[in-house]
Amino acid sequence: MASSSPFFGPPEMVVKNRFLGFLIWQSIPSTFVFFLFKIFVSAISSVSVTNSSSGTRNPSTPFASLLTGFLTFLTFHLSQILFSASLSLLASPQLERSAAPLELAFGLVRFLVVSGGDNTSSASASKDFRRRAMVSFYLILFVVATAVSGSLAAVSICWGKSDGLRSAWHTGLLMGLIYGFFYVYKKRWVLTFPIIQRPPFFSFKMGFPSATTLASKLSAATFLFSAVLMVLLPDQLKRNVTVRKFIANQATLFFGSFAVFLSWELTHHLHRVLHTKRFAFAPPKGSAAAETNPSEYLFAALEDSNSGSLLQYLAFLDLCMVCETNVDIWRRAAFFEETGETYKRVISISLKPLEQFALNLGEGLEGAVDVASQLSKQLLPPKDSHFDIQQLETLKNFQLYAWCARTVSTLTARSHVEDRFGVAQLSGSNATVMSTLLSCLLAVEVPMGKKTNIQSSHDLFGPAGIKWATSSIRRVDTSVGKKKSGLLHSKAYAIADVLRASIYLIVSAFHNEMLNSAKSGVLEKDWITDEKPLFGTRELLLQKLHIFLDFQA
Repeated sequence: MASSSPFFGPPEMVVKNRFLGFLIWQSIPSTFVFFLFKIFVSAISSVSVTNSSSGTRNPSTPFASLLTGFLTFLTFHLSQILFSASLSLLASPQLERSAAPLELAFGLVRFLVVSGGDNTSSASASKDFRRRAMVSFYLILFVVATAVSGSLAAVSICWGKSDGLRSAWHTGLLMGLIYGFFYVYKKRWVLTFPIIQRPPFFSFKMGFPSATTLASKLSAATFLFSAVLMVLLPDQLKRNVTVRKFIANQATLFFGSFAVFLSWELTHHLHRVLHTKRFAFAPPKGSAAAETNPSEYLFAALEDSNSGSLLQYLAFLDLCMVCETNVDIWRRAAFFEETGETYKRVISISLKPLEQFALNLGEGLEGAVDVASQLSKQLLPPKDSHFDIQQLETLKNFQLYAWCARTVSTLTARSHVEDRFGVAQLSGSNATVMSTLLSCLLAVEVPMGKKTNIQSSHDLFGPAGIKWATSSIRRVDTSVGKKKSGLLHSKAYAIADVLRASIYLIVSAFHNEMLNSAKSGVLEKDWITDEKPLFGTRELLLQKLHIFLDFQA
Protein backbone atom coordinates (compact mmCIF):
# COMPACT_ATOMS: atom_id res chain seq x y z
CA MET A 1 0.00 0.00 0.00
CA ALA A 2 1.01 3.64 -0.03
CA SER A 3 3.40 5.20 2.42
CA SER A 4 1.61 6.43 5.52
CA SER A 5 3.69 9.58 5.86
CA PRO A 6 2.24 12.73 4.26
CA PHE A 7 4.06 14.39 1.42
CA PHE A 8 5.81 17.63 2.22
CA GLY A 9 8.45 19.58 0.37
CA PRO A 10 9.62 19.19 -3.24
CA PRO A 11 9.12 15.82 -4.95
CA GLU A 12 12.87 15.21 -5.15
CA MET A 13 12.93 14.71 -1.38
CA VAL A 14 10.97 11.46 -1.78
CA VAL A 15 13.91 9.63 -3.38
CA LYS A 16 16.45 11.21 -1.03
CA ASN A 17 14.46 10.26 2.05
CA ARG A 18 14.11 6.71 0.79
CA PHE A 19 17.87 6.48 0.26
CA LEU A 20 18.57 7.71 3.78
CA GLY A 21 15.98 5.33 5.18
CA PHE A 22 17.57 2.49 3.22
CA LEU A 23 20.99 3.22 4.70
CA ILE A 24 19.51 3.06 8.20
CA TRP A 25 17.45 -0.08 7.70
CA GLN A 26 20.21 -2.02 5.94
CA SER A 27 22.35 -1.82 9.08
CA ILE A 28 19.89 -4.07 10.98
CA PRO A 29 20.27 -7.29 8.92
CA SER A 30 23.97 -6.54 8.42
CA THR A 31 24.50 -6.31 12.17
CA PHE A 32 22.60 -9.54 12.77
CA VAL A 33 24.61 -11.40 10.11
CA PHE A 34 27.90 -9.99 11.42
CA PHE A 35 27.40 -11.06 15.04
CA LEU A 36 25.97 -14.45 14.12
CA PHE A 37 28.81 -15.47 11.84
CA LYS A 38 31.45 -13.69 13.90
CA ILE A 39 30.57 -15.93 16.84
CA PHE A 40 30.59 -18.98 14.57
CA VAL A 41 33.95 -18.10 12.99
CA SER A 42 35.48 -17.33 16.40
CA ALA A 43 34.34 -20.75 17.64
CA ILE A 44 36.02 -22.45 14.68
CA SER A 45 39.24 -20.49 15.24
CA SER A 46 39.31 -21.27 18.97
CA VAL A 47 38.81 -25.01 18.31
CA SER A 48 41.58 -24.96 15.75
CA VAL A 49 44.02 -23.26 18.14
CA THR A 50 43.12 -25.50 21.08
CA ASN A 51 43.64 -28.70 19.11
CA SER A 52 46.81 -27.54 17.41
CA SER A 53 50.21 -28.99 18.20
CA SER A 54 51.35 -26.05 20.27
CA GLY A 55 48.17 -25.82 22.34
CA THR A 56 49.14 -22.35 23.54
CA ARG A 57 48.01 -18.94 22.52
CA ASN A 58 49.18 -15.48 23.44
CA PRO A 59 46.62 -14.08 25.85
CA SER A 60 45.03 -10.76 25.09
CA THR A 61 43.50 -8.28 27.48
CA PRO A 62 39.72 -7.83 27.52
CA PHE A 63 40.18 -4.21 26.48
CA ALA A 64 42.20 -5.24 23.41
CA SER A 65 39.59 -7.84 22.46
CA LEU A 66 36.80 -5.33 22.88
CA LEU A 67 38.65 -2.72 20.82
CA THR A 68 39.38 -5.26 18.08
CA GLY A 69 35.75 -6.34 17.97
CA PHE A 70 34.57 -2.74 17.77
CA LEU A 71 36.99 -1.94 14.93
CA THR A 72 35.98 -5.03 12.95
CA PHE A 73 32.32 -4.09 13.47
CA LEU A 74 32.92 -0.59 12.12
CA THR A 75 34.93 -1.95 9.19
CA PHE A 76 32.18 -4.38 8.27
CA HIS A 77 29.53 -1.66 8.33
CA LEU A 78 31.81 0.62 6.32
CA SER A 79 31.97 -2.09 3.66
CA GLN A 80 28.17 -2.41 3.68
CA ILE A 81 27.71 1.35 3.35
CA LEU A 82 30.08 1.33 0.38
CA PHE A 83 28.11 -1.48 -1.24
CA SER A 84 24.76 0.19 -0.50
CA ALA A 85 25.88 3.55 -1.89
CA SER A 86 27.20 2.00 -5.11
CA LEU A 87 23.99 -0.03 -5.43
CA SER A 88 21.80 3.06 -5.09
CA LEU A 89 23.96 4.93 -7.60
CA LEU A 90 23.61 2.16 -10.18
CA ALA A 91 19.96 1.20 -9.63
CA SER A 92 17.43 2.44 -12.17
CA PRO A 93 13.78 1.57 -12.90
CA GLN A 94 14.47 1.13 -16.61
CA LEU A 95 17.09 -0.85 -18.49
CA GLU A 96 19.69 1.37 -20.12
CA ARG A 97 21.99 -0.06 -22.78
CA SER A 98 25.67 0.36 -21.94
CA ALA A 99 28.46 1.10 -24.38
CA ALA A 100 30.76 -1.72 -25.51
CA PRO A 101 34.51 -1.44 -24.71
CA LEU A 102 35.42 -0.97 -28.37
CA GLU A 103 32.68 1.64 -28.73
CA LEU A 104 34.02 3.46 -25.69
CA ALA A 105 37.50 3.55 -27.22
CA PHE A 106 36.26 4.89 -30.57
CA GLY A 107 34.02 7.39 -28.81
CA LEU A 108 36.89 8.69 -26.73
CA VAL A 109 39.07 9.07 -29.81
CA ARG A 110 36.28 10.85 -31.67
CA PHE A 111 35.73 13.16 -28.71
CA LEU A 112 39.44 14.06 -28.53
CA VAL A 113 40.09 14.40 -32.26
CA VAL A 114 36.88 15.67 -33.85
CA SER A 115 35.86 19.19 -32.86
CA GLY A 116 32.25 19.89 -31.90
CA GLY A 117 29.89 21.21 -34.50
CA ASP A 118 26.31 22.28 -34.90
CA ASN A 119 25.18 19.17 -36.74
CA THR A 120 21.94 17.98 -35.18
CA SER A 121 22.46 14.28 -35.98
CA SER A 122 26.01 14.26 -34.60
CA ALA A 123 24.83 16.07 -31.48
CA SER A 124 22.08 13.50 -30.95
CA ALA A 125 24.53 10.64 -31.46
CA SER A 126 26.98 12.24 -29.08
CA LYS A 127 24.27 12.63 -26.45
CA ASP A 128 23.28 8.97 -26.83
CA PHE A 129 26.91 7.90 -26.56
CA ARG A 130 27.46 9.95 -23.42
CA ARG A 131 24.39 8.39 -21.85
CA ARG A 132 25.52 4.85 -22.58
CA ALA A 133 29.09 5.68 -21.59
CA MET A 134 27.82 6.93 -18.22
CA VAL A 135 25.96 3.64 -17.75
CA SER A 136 29.18 1.74 -18.46
CA PHE A 137 31.05 3.92 -15.99
CA TYR A 138 28.47 3.19 -13.28
CA LEU A 139 28.72 -0.54 -13.97
CA ILE A 140 32.50 -0.52 -13.70
CA LEU A 141 32.33 1.62 -10.56
CA PHE A 142 29.89 -0.84 -8.98
CA VAL A 143 32.17 -3.81 -9.68
CA VAL A 144 35.18 -1.99 -8.22
CA ALA A 145 33.21 -0.86 -5.15
CA THR A 146 31.91 -4.40 -4.61
CA ALA A 147 35.46 -5.80 -4.77
CA VAL A 148 36.68 -3.31 -2.16
CA SER A 149 33.62 -3.92 -0.01
CA GLY A 150 34.16 -7.68 -0.21
CA SER A 151 37.78 -7.36 0.90
CA LEU A 152 36.88 -5.19 3.91
CA ALA A 153 33.97 -7.43 4.89
CA ALA A 154 35.99 -10.66 4.63
CA VAL A 155 38.79 -9.28 6.76
CA SER A 156 36.27 -8.02 9.33
CA ILE A 157 34.57 -11.39 9.69
CA CYS A 158 37.74 -13.51 9.53
CA TRP A 159 39.70 -11.29 11.92
CA GLY A 160 41.07 -13.15 14.93
CA LYS A 161 42.85 -16.01 13.23
CA SER A 162 46.54 -16.44 13.81
CA ASP A 163 47.08 -16.37 10.07
CA GLY A 164 44.99 -16.19 6.97
CA LEU A 165 44.21 -12.47 6.90
CA ARG A 166 46.03 -12.23 3.61
CA SER A 167 44.01 -15.09 2.16
CA ALA A 168 40.85 -13.49 3.57
CA TRP A 169 41.69 -10.25 1.79
CA HIS A 170 42.25 -12.09 -1.49
CA THR A 171 39.11 -14.16 -0.99
CA GLY A 172 37.09 -11.02 -0.28
CA LEU A 173 38.42 -9.40 -3.44
CA LEU A 174 37.45 -12.50 -5.40
CA MET A 175 33.99 -12.47 -3.77
CA GLY A 176 33.43 -8.87 -4.77
CA LEU A 177 34.45 -9.49 -8.38
CA ILE A 178 32.27 -12.60 -8.66
CA TYR A 179 29.24 -10.88 -7.16
CA GLY A 180 29.78 -7.67 -9.13
CA PHE A 181 30.03 -9.40 -12.50
CA PHE A 182 27.11 -11.69 -11.64
CA TYR A 183 25.01 -8.68 -10.61
CA VAL A 184 25.80 -6.81 -13.81
CA TYR A 185 25.37 -9.85 -16.07
CA LYS A 186 21.92 -10.66 -14.65
CA LYS A 187 20.91 -6.97 -14.85
CA ARG A 188 19.77 -7.08 -11.24
CA TRP A 189 20.33 -3.33 -10.92
CA VAL A 190 17.06 -2.72 -12.78
CA LEU A 191 14.29 -2.07 -10.26
CA THR A 192 11.25 -4.26 -10.89
CA PHE A 193 8.04 -3.11 -9.28
CA PRO A 194 5.88 -5.86 -7.75
CA ILE A 195 2.48 -6.56 -9.22
CA ILE A 196 0.87 -6.52 -5.76
CA GLN A 197 1.98 -3.94 -3.22
CA ARG A 198 2.54 -5.72 0.11
CA PRO A 199 3.82 -4.35 3.44
CA PRO A 200 7.63 -3.90 3.37
CA PHE A 201 8.30 -6.36 6.19
CA PHE A 202 6.29 -9.09 4.47
CA SER A 203 8.03 -8.47 1.13
CA PHE A 204 11.44 -8.53 2.79
CA LYS A 205 10.61 -11.76 4.63
CA MET A 206 9.48 -13.44 1.41
CA GLY A 207 12.87 -12.74 -0.19
CA PHE A 208 14.94 -14.30 2.59
CA PRO A 209 14.88 -17.94 1.29
CA SER A 210 15.99 -16.93 -2.21
CA ALA A 211 18.74 -14.71 -0.74
CA THR A 212 20.03 -17.61 1.37
CA THR A 213 20.02 -20.00 -1.58
CA LEU A 214 21.89 -17.62 -3.87
CA ALA A 215 24.41 -16.78 -1.11
CA SER A 216 25.12 -20.51 -0.67
CA LYS A 217 25.75 -20.98 -4.40
CA LEU A 218 28.01 -17.94 -4.66
CA SER A 219 29.99 -18.90 -1.54
CA ALA A 220 30.51 -22.42 -2.95
CA ALA A 221 31.76 -20.94 -6.24
CA THR A 222 34.09 -18.60 -4.37
CA PHE A 223 35.42 -21.50 -2.27
CA LEU A 224 36.26 -23.50 -5.40
CA PHE A 225 38.02 -20.55 -7.04
CA SER A 226 40.01 -19.75 -3.91
CA ALA A 227 40.98 -23.42 -3.50
CA VAL A 228 42.35 -23.48 -7.05
CA LEU A 229 44.30 -20.29 -6.44
CA MET A 230 45.78 -21.68 -3.22
CA VAL A 231 47.02 -24.75 -5.06
CA LEU A 232 48.53 -22.66 -7.85
CA LEU A 233 50.35 -20.26 -5.51
CA PRO A 234 53.89 -21.58 -4.87
CA ASP A 235 54.21 -20.38 -1.26
CA GLN A 236 51.04 -22.16 -0.14
CA LEU A 237 52.54 -25.66 -0.47
CA LYS A 238 55.67 -24.74 1.44
CA ARG A 239 53.89 -23.78 4.59
CA ASN A 240 53.99 -26.12 7.56
CA VAL A 241 50.24 -26.23 8.18
CA THR A 242 48.51 -29.13 9.87
CA VAL A 243 45.49 -30.77 8.27
CA ARG A 244 43.22 -29.71 11.14
CA LYS A 245 44.31 -26.11 10.91
CA PHE A 246 43.97 -26.09 7.13
CA ILE A 247 40.42 -27.40 7.37
CA ALA A 248 39.58 -24.81 10.03
CA ASN A 249 40.95 -22.00 7.86
CA GLN A 250 38.98 -23.16 4.83
CA ALA A 251 35.79 -23.50 6.90
CA THR A 252 36.32 -19.99 8.22
CA LEU A 253 36.73 -18.58 4.72
CA PHE A 254 33.69 -20.49 3.44
CA PHE A 255 31.32 -19.39 6.19
CA GLY A 256 32.78 -15.90 6.14
CA SER A 257 32.11 -15.61 2.40
CA PHE A 258 28.59 -16.95 2.98
CA ALA A 259 28.03 -14.21 5.57
CA VAL A 260 29.20 -11.51 3.17
CA PHE A 261 27.09 -12.80 0.29
CA LEU A 262 24.05 -13.15 2.53
CA SER A 263 24.49 -9.59 3.79
CA TRP A 264 24.76 -8.30 0.22
CA GLU A 265 21.70 -10.25 -0.90
CA LEU A 266 19.62 -8.98 2.01
CA THR A 267 20.79 -5.44 1.28
CA HIS A 268 19.86 -5.80 -2.40
CA HIS A 269 16.44 -7.19 -1.53
CA LEU A 270 15.80 -4.47 1.05
CA HIS A 271 16.81 -1.81 -1.48
CA ARG A 272 14.32 -3.16 -4.01
CA VAL A 273 11.51 -3.41 -1.44
CA LEU A 274 11.96 0.12 -0.08
CA HIS A 275 12.47 1.86 -3.43
CA THR A 276 9.56 0.17 -5.23
CA LYS A 277 7.04 0.81 -2.47
CA ARG A 278 4.17 3.04 -3.46
CA PHE A 279 4.25 6.62 -2.22
CA ALA A 280 1.09 8.74 -2.06
CA PHE A 281 1.76 12.12 -3.68
CA ALA A 282 -1.12 13.79 -1.90
CA PRO A 283 -1.63 16.28 0.93
CA PRO A 284 -2.99 14.99 4.26
CA LYS A 285 -6.68 14.20 4.06
CA GLY A 286 -8.72 16.99 5.64
CA SER A 287 -6.11 19.70 5.10
CA ALA A 288 -6.69 22.88 3.12
CA ALA A 289 -4.67 21.60 0.16
CA ALA A 290 -6.78 18.43 0.04
CA GLU A 291 -9.92 20.52 -0.22
CA THR A 292 -8.72 23.01 -2.83
CA ASN A 293 -6.32 21.14 -5.17
CA PRO A 294 -5.38 17.60 -4.04
CA SER A 295 -3.70 16.73 -7.35
CA GLU A 296 -1.09 19.48 -7.38
CA TYR A 297 1.59 17.41 -5.59
CA LEU A 298 1.06 14.55 -8.03
CA PHE A 299 1.26 16.83 -11.06
CA ALA A 300 4.46 18.36 -9.73
CA ALA A 301 6.05 14.91 -9.45
CA LEU A 302 4.85 13.86 -12.90
CA GLU A 303 5.84 17.00 -14.79
CA ASP A 304 9.03 18.03 -13.00
CA SER A 305 10.69 14.60 -12.83
CA ASN A 306 13.29 13.49 -15.34
CA SER A 307 12.33 10.90 -17.93
CA GLY A 308 13.10 7.40 -16.70
CA SER A 309 13.88 8.50 -13.15
CA LEU A 310 12.67 6.71 -10.05
CA LEU A 311 10.57 9.74 -9.10
CA GLN A 312 8.68 9.55 -12.40
CA TYR A 313 7.99 5.85 -11.93
CA LEU A 314 6.74 6.37 -8.37
CA ALA A 315 4.44 9.16 -9.55
CA PHE A 316 2.96 7.05 -12.36
CA LEU A 317 2.53 4.13 -9.97
CA ASP A 318 0.61 6.34 -7.55
CA LEU A 319 -1.55 7.70 -10.38
CA CYS A 320 -2.35 4.19 -11.61
CA MET A 321 -3.27 3.01 -8.11
CA VAL A 322 -5.54 6.01 -7.60
CA CYS A 323 -7.40 5.27 -10.82
CA GLU A 324 -7.68 1.50 -10.34
CA THR A 325 -8.38 1.07 -6.62
CA ASN A 326 -11.09 2.45 -4.35
CA VAL A 327 -8.72 3.41 -1.53
CA ASP A 328 -8.31 7.07 -2.54
CA ILE A 329 -11.71 7.79 -4.04
CA TRP A 330 -11.49 11.44 -3.00
CA ARG A 331 -8.36 11.87 -5.08
CA ARG A 332 -9.91 10.28 -8.17
CA ALA A 333 -13.07 12.37 -7.74
CA ALA A 334 -10.91 15.49 -7.99
CA PHE A 335 -9.96 14.48 -11.54
CA PHE A 336 -13.58 14.94 -12.67
CA GLU A 337 -13.95 18.52 -11.50
CA GLU A 338 -16.34 20.78 -13.34
CA THR A 339 -13.94 22.72 -15.56
CA GLY A 340 -12.39 19.55 -17.00
CA GLU A 341 -8.86 20.99 -16.91
CA THR A 342 -7.64 18.48 -14.36
CA TYR A 343 -9.00 15.53 -16.33
CA LYS A 344 -7.42 16.72 -19.58
CA ARG A 345 -4.15 17.27 -17.75
CA VAL A 346 -4.14 13.74 -16.34
CA ILE A 347 -4.96 12.20 -19.73
CA SER A 348 -2.35 14.30 -21.50
CA ILE A 349 0.40 13.36 -19.05
CA SER A 350 -0.50 9.67 -19.20
CA LEU A 351 -0.74 9.54 -23.00
CA LYS A 352 2.58 11.26 -23.63
CA PRO A 353 4.75 8.13 -23.06
CA LEU A 354 2.36 6.01 -25.14
CA GLU A 355 2.42 8.50 -28.00
CA GLN A 356 6.22 8.55 -27.97
CA PHE A 357 6.22 4.76 -27.85
CA ALA A 358 4.02 4.48 -30.97
CA LEU A 359 6.09 7.07 -32.86
CA ASN A 360 9.42 5.41 -32.02
CA LEU A 361 8.14 1.97 -32.89
CA GLY A 362 6.67 3.25 -36.16
CA GLU A 363 9.96 4.88 -37.17
CA GLY A 364 11.80 1.65 -36.47
CA LEU A 365 9.33 -0.37 -38.52
CA GLU A 366 9.62 2.01 -41.48
CA GLY A 367 13.40 1.56 -41.36
CA ALA A 368 12.96 -2.20 -41.23
CA VAL A 369 10.68 -2.11 -44.29
CA ASP A 370 13.32 -0.20 -46.26
CA VAL A 371 16.00 -2.72 -45.34
CA ALA A 372 13.73 -5.66 -46.14
CA SER A 373 13.01 -4.24 -49.58
CA GLN A 374 16.72 -4.28 -50.44
CA LEU A 375 17.89 -7.51 -48.83
CA SER A 376 16.42 -10.96 -48.84
CA LYS A 377 14.78 -12.03 -45.59
CA GLN A 378 16.89 -15.17 -45.55
CA LEU A 379 20.07 -13.10 -45.43
CA LEU A 380 18.99 -10.99 -42.46
CA PRO A 381 20.64 -12.08 -39.17
CA PRO A 382 18.12 -13.77 -36.86
CA LYS A 383 19.56 -12.22 -33.72
CA ASP A 384 21.25 -9.00 -32.67
CA SER A 385 20.13 -7.15 -35.81
CA HIS A 386 19.82 -3.39 -35.83
CA PHE A 387 16.06 -3.74 -36.05
CA ASP A 388 15.92 -5.89 -32.90
CA ILE A 389 18.18 -3.55 -30.94
CA GLN A 390 16.13 -0.51 -31.93
CA GLN A 391 12.86 -2.20 -31.00
CA LEU A 392 14.27 -3.39 -27.67
CA GLU A 393 15.29 0.18 -26.92
CA THR A 394 11.70 1.24 -27.58
CA LEU A 395 10.20 -1.54 -25.42
CA LYS A 396 12.55 -1.06 -22.47
CA ASN A 397 10.01 1.12 -20.60
CA PHE A 398 7.42 -1.64 -20.45
CA GLN A 399 6.41 -0.92 -16.85
CA LEU A 400 5.81 2.76 -17.57
CA TYR A 401 3.77 1.98 -20.70
CA ALA A 402 1.68 -0.54 -18.76
CA TRP A 403 0.88 1.98 -16.02
CA CYS A 404 -0.04 4.67 -18.56
CA ALA A 405 -2.31 2.33 -20.52
CA ARG A 406 -4.01 1.08 -17.36
CA THR A 407 -4.42 4.65 -16.09
CA VAL A 408 -6.11 6.08 -19.17
CA SER A 409 -8.29 3.00 -19.73
CA THR A 410 -9.44 2.79 -16.12
CA LEU A 411 -10.10 6.51 -15.91
CA THR A 412 -12.05 6.41 -19.18
CA ALA A 413 -14.10 3.41 -18.03
CA ARG A 414 -14.82 4.96 -14.62
CA SER A 415 -15.92 8.18 -16.29
CA HIS A 416 -18.98 6.28 -17.49
CA VAL A 417 -20.23 6.26 -13.87
CA GLU A 418 -18.20 8.82 -11.92
CA ASP A 419 -18.04 11.69 -14.41
CA ARG A 420 -21.00 13.81 -13.30
CA PHE A 421 -20.16 16.77 -15.56
CA GLY A 422 -19.30 14.79 -18.71
CA VAL A 423 -15.81 16.29 -18.98
CA ALA A 424 -14.36 13.10 -20.50
CA GLN A 425 -16.71 13.15 -23.46
CA LEU A 426 -16.92 16.93 -23.92
CA SER A 427 -13.15 17.33 -23.92
CA GLY A 428 -12.68 14.69 -26.61
CA SER A 429 -10.41 12.64 -24.37
CA ASN A 430 -12.30 9.40 -25.04
CA ALA A 431 -11.47 9.46 -28.74
CA THR A 432 -7.87 10.44 -28.04
CA VAL A 433 -7.40 7.60 -25.56
CA MET A 434 -8.94 4.98 -27.86
CA SER A 435 -6.99 6.14 -30.91
CA THR A 436 -3.70 6.12 -29.00
CA LEU A 437 -4.27 2.64 -27.54
CA LEU A 438 -5.26 1.20 -30.92
CA SER A 439 -2.24 2.80 -32.63
CA CYS A 440 0.10 1.38 -29.98
CA LEU A 441 -1.45 -2.06 -30.34
CA LEU A 442 -1.14 -2.07 -34.12
CA ALA A 443 2.47 -0.94 -33.87
CA VAL A 444 3.49 -3.51 -31.27
CA GLU A 445 1.81 -6.39 -33.12
CA VAL A 446 4.29 -6.08 -35.98
CA PRO A 447 7.33 -7.30 -33.94
CA MET A 448 5.08 -10.11 -32.70
CA GLY A 449 4.73 -11.37 -36.27
CA LYS A 450 1.25 -10.09 -37.13
CA LYS A 451 1.12 -8.62 -40.61
CA THR A 452 -0.57 -5.24 -40.85
CA ASN A 453 -0.79 -2.80 -43.73
CA ILE A 454 1.23 0.31 -42.85
CA GLN A 455 1.68 1.60 -46.41
CA SER A 456 -0.33 4.40 -47.98
CA SER A 457 -1.74 2.58 -51.02
CA HIS A 458 -5.27 3.87 -51.69
CA ASP A 459 -6.38 0.70 -53.45
CA LEU A 460 -6.20 -1.23 -50.16
CA PHE A 461 -8.62 0.94 -48.22
CA GLY A 462 -11.94 0.42 -49.89
CA PRO A 463 -14.58 -1.92 -48.48
CA ALA A 464 -12.71 -4.91 -49.87
CA GLY A 465 -9.42 -3.54 -48.64
CA ILE A 466 -10.69 -3.27 -45.09
CA LYS A 467 -11.82 -6.86 -45.24
CA TRP A 468 -8.36 -7.91 -46.48
CA ALA A 469 -6.66 -5.99 -43.67
CA THR A 470 -8.84 -7.70 -41.10
CA SER A 471 -7.87 -11.17 -42.21
CA SER A 472 -4.19 -10.35 -42.50
CA ILE A 473 -3.98 -8.90 -39.00
CA ARG A 474 -4.11 -12.47 -37.69
CA ARG A 475 -1.54 -13.76 -40.17
CA VAL A 476 1.92 -14.42 -38.78
CA ASP A 477 4.96 -13.35 -40.71
CA THR A 478 7.36 -16.31 -40.86
CA SER A 479 10.46 -14.13 -40.75
CA VAL A 480 9.44 -12.68 -37.40
CA GLY A 481 7.73 -15.82 -36.13
CA LYS A 482 11.07 -17.61 -36.00
CA LYS A 483 12.11 -15.30 -33.16
CA LYS A 484 9.10 -15.83 -30.92
CA SER A 485 11.30 -17.19 -28.17
CA GLY A 486 13.49 -14.10 -28.07
CA LEU A 487 13.44 -11.16 -25.70
CA LEU A 488 11.89 -8.85 -28.31
CA HIS A 489 8.85 -11.06 -28.80
CA SER A 490 8.28 -11.57 -25.07
CA LYS A 491 8.34 -7.84 -24.37
CA ALA A 492 6.11 -7.10 -27.35
CA TYR A 493 3.65 -9.78 -26.27
CA ALA A 494 3.55 -8.41 -22.71
CA ILE A 495 2.78 -4.83 -23.73
CA ALA A 496 0.25 -6.05 -26.34
CA ASP A 497 -1.54 -8.02 -23.64
CA VAL A 498 -1.78 -4.90 -21.47
CA LEU A 499 -3.04 -2.83 -24.40
CA ARG A 500 -5.73 -5.38 -25.30
CA ALA A 501 -6.92 -5.58 -21.70
CA SER A 502 -7.04 -1.77 -21.54
CA ILE A 503 -9.08 -1.50 -24.74
CA TYR A 504 -11.43 -4.25 -23.62
CA LEU A 505 -11.97 -2.40 -20.34
CA ILE A 506 -13.21 0.67 -22.22
CA VAL A 507 -15.24 -1.39 -24.68
CA SER A 508 -16.94 -3.28 -21.85
CA ALA A 509 -17.90 -0.05 -20.08
CA PHE A 510 -19.24 1.65 -23.25
CA HIS A 511 -20.36 -1.43 -25.16
CA ASN A 512 -24.00 -0.44 -25.61
CA GLU A 513 -23.12 3.11 -26.62
CA MET A 514 -20.53 1.84 -29.11
CA LEU A 515 -22.97 -0.60 -30.67
CA ASN A 516 -25.54 2.16 -31.12
CA SER A 517 -22.88 4.43 -32.63
CA ALA A 518 -21.82 1.65 -35.00
CA LYS A 519 -25.40 1.14 -36.16
CA SER A 520 -25.79 4.89 -36.69
CA GLY A 521 -22.47 5.11 -38.55
CA VAL A 522 -20.89 7.58 -36.10
CA LEU A 523 -18.55 5.18 -34.29
CA GLU A 524 -15.54 6.65 -36.05
CA LYS A 525 -16.61 10.18 -35.13
CA ASP A 526 -17.11 9.35 -31.45
CA TRP A 527 -14.07 7.13 -30.78
CA ILE A 528 -11.44 7.93 -33.45
CA THR A 529 -9.74 11.32 -33.65
CA ASP A 530 -9.73 13.37 -36.83
CA GLU A 531 -5.95 13.77 -36.79
CA LYS A 532 -3.60 11.36 -38.51
CA PRO A 533 -3.07 8.34 -36.22
CA LEU A 534 0.30 7.73 -34.63
CA PHE A 535 0.50 4.42 -36.46
CA GLY A 536 -1.63 3.04 -39.31
CA THR A 537 -4.67 4.80 -40.72
CA ARG A 538 -8.07 5.84 -39.39
CA GLU A 539 -9.75 3.07 -41.43
CA LEU A 540 -7.44 0.47 -39.90
CA LEU A 541 -8.08 1.78 -36.38
CA LEU A 542 -11.82 1.67 -36.96
CA GLN A 543 -11.64 -1.88 -38.27
CA LYS A 544 -9.58 -2.89 -35.22
CA LEU A 545 -12.17 -1.30 -32.94
CA HIS A 546 -14.92 -3.35 -34.62
CA ILE A 547 -12.94 -6.50 -33.83
CA PHE A 548 -12.88 -5.50 -30.17
CA LEU A 549 -16.62 -4.82 -30.25
CA ASP A 550 -17.12 -8.40 -31.45
CA PHE A 551 -14.76 -9.62 -28.66
CA GLN A 552 -12.53 -11.35 -31.20
CA ALA A 553 -9.26 -9.52 -30.63
